[in-house]
Order: sequence, then C-alpha cells, then structure tokens
Amino acid sequence: MSLKIIKAGILDTVQDHGRHGHQQLGINPSGCMDRYASEVVNVLVGNDVNDAVIEMHFPAGTFLIEEETLIAIGGADFSATINGEEISLWQPVILSTNSILQFQKWKSGARCYLAVKEKLAIPKWLNSYSTNLKAGCGGYHGRALRKDDVIGLFHQNNYKNYLNNKDHVSLHWKADVFWSAVEDKIAVLPGNEWNWLTPESQERFNQQSFIISSSADRMGYKLNGKLVAKNNDELVSSAVNFGTIQLLPNGELIVLMADHQTTGGYPRVAHVIAAHLPKLAQMRAGETINFRMTDIKQAEQLAWQQKQHLHQLQNACNFRLKEFLDAQH
Repeated sequence: MSLKIIKAGILDTVQDHGRHGHQQLGINPSGCMDRYASEVVNVLVGNDVNDAVIEMHFPAGTFLIEEETLIAIGGADFSATINGEEISLWQPVILSTNSILQFQKWKSGARCYLAVKEKLAIPKWLNSYSTNLKAGCGGYHGRALRKDDVIGLFHQNNYKNYLNNKDHVSLHWKADVFWSAVEDKIAVLPGNEWNWLTPESQERFNQQSFIISSSADRMGYKLNGKLVAKNNDELVSSAVNFGTIQLLPNGELIVLMADHQTTGGYPRVAHVIAAHLPKLAQMRAGETINFRMTDIKQAEQLAWQQKQHLHQLQNACNFRLKEFLDAQH
C-alpha cells in the first residue's frame, strides 16, 4: 500500500510540527510553514495533529494513490483534482484504488497540505518527520520528493462499501477554518532590539506597507523597504525563531520562516505572533505586508483562541469519523 509520485512538484516535502530541542546543536526546527493548515487536514482524517503531511508549493506534484485511502487537502488552493474531477479543500475524501491526485492551477495561497488517514510510513529523525533540506535528513531521504518516489502507508482500510464503485467520495462535512475575525495586518511583538530603530523608523514600521521580494522561501521573506538604526552597533549572534524580524545592514527587513538558522547577528526588531504565522506562511512574493504592534496578553489570547477552535474541530471530526466508520461494519 503506497503513494507514488508520478510527476515531481517544485518543492514537495514531508513535514510535521518540526524538530525542537536541538538548536543548541545547530539543527533548526524546520516543520510546516502553515502549521494550522497541517493540523486541520490531519484532524479531518482522524490523525494526530502532529502526524506527517506533504507540504506542496505550486506547481505541485502528481500522485498515484495505489490503495483505497481517506485524505484531506487544505491551505493554499491549487485546484486539486481526483482523476480529473475537482475536489474541495478542508473536506475528507475517500479515494479508490489507483486514483490520480493532481493540482491543476493556482488560485490562492502559497502552501498546500495533504494528510492521509493511513499515515505516511516515514521514519523519524530526532523525533520528527520533518525534512531538513540543509542537513539532508528527515522526511523522505532528507530531500524534496522526486518522480518515481514511493511512500509506503502504515495502515490499510477497506472503503468499498462506501465507494460503491465510484472513483472517490467526498464525506459530508467540511472544516470551518476561520477561528477569528479576518484581519489584514500581521500582529507583531517588539523585539529585543526594537529600540535600536530611530523613532522615525519605528513609526514607518507601524505605518508603511512592505512588499515581499522575490527572495522569499522557507528560510525567510526579505521585505522591500528601508528602515534606519540609531547607530551601527554590532549584535552578538543571538537566538532567533520562526517569525523573528531582523534588520539587515542595508536597512531592509527579513522575516525568518520555518527553515530559519538557529542564531543570527542582525538586530531583532520584532516577532510575528504565533497565531499569525499561518497567515504569513500563505503569502507570496510580490504581496504586501502591513504590521501592527500588539502585546503579550493579546498574543496569548489569539493563540488560545486558535487552539480552542482546533480542539473543537478535532472533537467534531472524531465524532463524525467514528459514526462513518461504524456504519461501514
């Protein structure tokens, strides 16, 4: 029972929440860019939120699903199709044997996630399934997926009674992923070196729109726009994290993303709050970012709100799946 790549995407990798607790050894966490989307697709198929998923960028790969499976797709909308017929995001779908999963055209977002109920048979490296491209470890042989790669599945399930000779069947529930009011701005907390910026640059940071440059990838987003430090003080290399915003010597900003380095020597002027990292992860080169300052209390409240919504989704999906699976026996 397996999943075979019959056409490689631009950067399809196996990911989970990341590899934590090893930064002192120079091993960065990696993991999903949009962790929330990966969690939702996992709960839609009844998996643990931290089970391995496939993260895709557009153009994404084409997959041959060699046995009956239950999948869910979420995050960016790349017009997913099963055997040529479009399927919805955020909805569990049963696939028949030898189904072809393709992504036909870009509609929105930057990262799309595939979860499989039967679970990807990927070994863990340092307690994580995530692909560390720089180290060449984790995930599928430490690299992006290529044509003719075959990923085994841990389990096998029989869905013939429900498929009733159809190619695929979408189950009758979808996830509501909107856990808060829609907001255009990315909320940030002041960084350790926020006060290194001149007052004019601090004001500009809060009011100016920044454009994501073409130098945007899983390591970081470079932003077009100039800010000025009060002086040329040098910073001792210090710990950084997913969402740290650094001021480069030329006055540009860089937002560190999932594959960020473990330490950095540039001033850390701000940090994107955890609850807004998924929104940031779905932005692409050429898009405009506006920041707004917040405080720890609101950042924690938004993080709790997001987790509470996910927990409610998980409970609802587990109930629906149990009902569905029990009905098959």
